[in-house]
Amino acid sequence: MAMDSLTVLCIGDRSQVLDLRKATLESHGYRVKIASSGYTAMKILGERSAVAVLMEYKQEGLDAEALACLIKQRFPNLPIILLSAYSEMPERILWLVDEYVMKSELPERLVPIIERACRRAARSEEGRQRTGAAA
Repeated sequence: MAMDSLTVLCIGDRSQVLDLRKATLESHGYRVKIASSGYTAMKILGERSAVAVLMEYKQEGLDAEALACLIKQRFPNLPIILLSAYSEMPERILWLVDEYVMKSELPERLVPIIERACRRAARSEEGRQRTGAAA
Protein backbone atom coordinates (compact mmCIF):
# COMPACT_ATOMS: atom_id res chain seq x y z
CA MET A 1 0.00 0.00 0.00
CA ALA A 2 1.41 3.38 -0.98
CA MET A 3 2.17 5.57 1.99
CA ASP A 4 0.08 8.42 0.59
CA SER A 5 -3.02 6.26 0.74
CA LEU A 6 -2.90 5.92 4.52
CA THR A 7 -5.88 8.10 5.26
CA VAL A 8 -7.43 8.18 8.70
CA LEU A 9 -10.93 9.57 9.14
CA CYS A 10 -11.47 11.44 12.41
CA ILE A 11 -15.07 11.96 13.42
CA GLY A 12 -15.70 14.51 16.12
CA ASP A 13 -17.32 17.81 16.92
CA ARG A 14 -14.66 19.71 18.86
CA SER A 15 -12.36 21.35 16.36
CA GLN A 16 -9.43 22.07 18.68
CA VAL A 17 -9.30 18.42 19.76
CA LEU A 18 -9.51 17.29 16.14
CA ASP A 19 -6.78 19.72 15.08
CA LEU A 20 -4.44 18.34 17.72
CA ARG A 21 -5.22 14.76 16.72
CA LYS A 22 -4.74 15.64 13.04
CA ALA A 23 -1.33 17.19 13.79
CA THR A 24 -0.25 14.11 15.75
CA LEU A 25 -1.28 11.72 12.98
CA GLU A 26 0.16 13.85 10.18
CA SER A 27 3.50 13.98 11.99
CA HIS A 28 3.49 10.16 11.66
CA GLY A 29 2.81 10.27 7.92
CA TYR A 30 -0.95 9.76 7.88
CA ARG A 31 -3.35 11.82 5.84
CA VAL A 32 -6.29 12.96 7.93
CA LYS A 33 -9.84 13.68 6.85
CA ILE A 34 -12.20 15.26 9.37
CA ALA A 35 -15.95 14.77 9.61
CA SER A 36 -18.18 16.49 12.12
CA SER A 37 -21.28 14.47 11.26
CA GLY A 38 -22.19 10.91 10.42
CA TYR A 39 -23.44 12.06 7.04
CA THR A 40 -20.10 13.66 6.16
CA ALA A 41 -18.22 10.64 7.47
CA MET A 42 -20.12 8.22 5.22
CA LYS A 43 -19.71 10.56 2.26
CA ILE A 44 -15.91 10.71 2.76
CA LEU A 45 -15.66 6.93 3.19
CA GLY A 46 -17.66 6.44 0.00
CA GLU A 47 -15.26 8.65 -1.95
CA ARG A 48 -11.89 7.43 -0.72
CA SER A 49 -10.52 4.48 1.16
CA ALA A 50 -9.38 5.00 4.71
CA VAL A 51 -7.21 2.70 6.81
CA ALA A 52 -9.07 3.48 10.03
CA VAL A 53 -11.82 5.57 11.58
CA LEU A 54 -11.35 7.39 14.86
CA MET A 55 -14.65 8.16 16.48
CA GLU A 56 -15.59 10.09 19.59
CA TYR A 57 -18.13 8.32 21.75
CA LYS A 58 -19.95 11.40 23.03
CA GLN A 59 -20.77 13.99 20.38
CA GLU A 60 -23.50 16.48 19.87
CA GLY A 61 -26.21 15.16 17.60
CA LEU A 62 -24.39 11.97 16.70
CA ASP A 63 -25.24 8.46 17.76
CA ALA A 64 -21.83 6.77 17.81
CA GLU A 65 -23.41 3.34 18.03
CA ALA A 66 -25.63 3.84 14.99
CA LEU A 67 -22.75 5.28 12.98
CA ALA A 68 -20.38 2.44 13.94
CA CYS A 69 -23.07 0.00 12.85
CA LEU A 70 -23.50 1.77 9.51
CA ILE A 71 -19.74 1.86 8.86
CA LYS A 72 -19.39 -1.87 9.66
CA GLN A 73 -22.24 -2.73 7.30
CA ARG A 74 -20.79 -0.83 4.38
CA PHE A 75 -17.07 -1.27 5.12
CA PRO A 76 -16.74 -4.49 7.14
CA ASN A 77 -12.91 -4.47 7.04
CA LEU A 78 -12.47 -0.87 8.13
CA PRO A 79 -11.15 -0.68 11.71
CA ILE A 80 -13.10 1.63 14.00
CA ILE A 81 -11.25 3.07 16.99
CA LEU A 82 -13.52 4.49 19.65
CA LEU A 83 -12.27 7.31 21.83
CA SER A 84 -13.98 8.00 25.10
CA ALA A 85 -13.52 9.80 28.39
CA TYR A 86 -15.41 7.02 30.17
CA SER A 87 -13.81 3.87 31.49
CA GLU A 88 -17.10 1.94 31.31
CA MET A 89 -18.68 1.52 27.91
CA PRO A 90 -21.92 -0.20 26.87
CA GLU A 91 -21.26 -3.74 25.61
CA ARG A 92 -23.25 -3.04 22.45
CA ILE A 93 -20.80 -0.49 21.12
CA LEU A 94 -17.74 -2.53 22.14
CA TRP A 95 -18.96 -5.28 19.82
CA LEU A 96 -18.99 -2.84 16.92
CA VAL A 97 -15.57 -1.28 17.31
CA ASP A 98 -12.09 -2.74 16.89
CA GLU A 99 -10.30 -0.73 19.53
CA TYR A 100 -11.36 1.36 22.45
CA VAL A 101 -9.07 4.04 23.85
CA MET A 102 -9.54 6.27 26.84
CA LYS A 103 -8.86 9.88 25.95
CA SER A 104 -6.54 10.24 28.92
CA GLU A 105 -4.15 7.89 27.11
CA LEU A 106 -3.99 9.99 23.96
CA PRO A 107 -2.31 11.03 21.79
CA GLU A 108 0.89 8.96 22.19
CA ARG A 109 -0.96 5.64 22.05
CA LEU A 110 -3.00 6.59 19.03
CA VAL A 111 -0.47 5.73 16.32
CA PRO A 112 0.47 2.24 17.63
CA ILE A 113 -3.23 1.46 18.04
CA ILE A 114 -4.04 2.51 14.48
CA GLU A 115 -1.12 0.43 13.18
CA ARG A 116 -2.28 -2.61 15.15
CA ALA A 117 -5.88 -2.27 13.94
CA CYS A 118 -4.70 -1.93 10.32
CA ARG A 119 -2.49 -5.01 10.55
CA ARG A 120 -5.37 -7.01 11.96
CA ALA A 121 -7.73 -5.80 9.22
CA ALA A 122 -5.17 -6.73 6.55
CA ARG A 123 -4.80 -10.21 8.02
CA SER A 124 -8.54 -10.85 8.10
CA GLU A 125 -8.82 -9.60 4.53
CA GLU A 126 -6.09 -12.05 3.42
CA GLY A 127 -7.86 -14.86 5.26
CA ARG A 128 -11.10 -14.10 3.44
CA GLN A 129 -9.42 -14.09 0.05
CA ARG A 130 -7.72 -17.44 0.72
CA THR A 131 -10.93 -19.14 1.75
CA GLY A 132 -12.70 -17.82 -1.33
CA ALA A 133 -14.85 -15.53 0.80
CA ALA A 134 -16.74 -18.57 2.10
CA ALA A 135 -15.92 -17.71 5.70
